[in-house]
Amino acid sequence: MTSPWHLAKRLVGAAAAQPLRSAEANEVAAILTPTELQLFRQLSTPDQRHALHVLRRFDAFVAEAFDVAPPVAGRRAALLHDIGKAQAPLGTVMRVVATIVGPRTPAFRRYHEHETIGVAMLEQAGSDPITVMLLRGQGDAQLVAALRRADAI
Repeated sequence: MTSPWHLAKRLVGAAAAQPLRSAEANEVAAILTPTELQLFRQLSTPDQRHALHVLRRFDAFVAEAFDVAPPVAGRRAALLHDIGKAQAPLGTVMRVVATIVGPRTPAFRRYHEHETIGVAMLEQAGSDPITVMLLRGQGDAQLVAALRRADAI
């Protein structure tokens, strides 16, 4: 289970989330394919903001570990890691409840399975296989670790 501190941060972060600024939205559009961008735009404002934070941290972790620019497939994975949440339309409070009580309802189950749902969505959208592999936790172990670390903060 997620810690109470993490849940409290989630509530505050979601309440304070602002829509992406024009420059941020343009940056996202430059990274994602047109089909992926359509999916990304289905995410809630807090989820889009979180995805951008994960991208920033991923970029920093990869640059630190490899001393190179992060690969595009990894950057796409950072932005799309929670895309399955678009199919689990719970508000922030209900997400906290779902986290605490588990997958007891169909909606809570979709929320808990958002990673698997997201991978299927991206496969159907024709995303780069490397992006999909990273989201499955496969492929380059250092990139997978950087992605997970970037999301865990």
